[in-house]
Amino acid sequence: MRRTVLERFPAGGPRGSWPAEEFARARRDEGVAAEVVMDLESDAFLVVVGHQATDALG
Repeated sequence: MRRTVLERFPAGGPRGSWPAEEFARARRDEGVAAEVVMDLESDAFLVVVGHQATDALG
């Protein structure tokens, strides 16, 4: 499965602030299957959507 990054948020946000989760929830409310994942290398939260791989032969 491929993923597309919709937005990036720094992991060091203010205490009690969840901007990545809020952004993902707003996308889900719009019907987009967004989820939050952590990118350890960049120390950031990513809001991503998954895409099913299409069969190029079919």
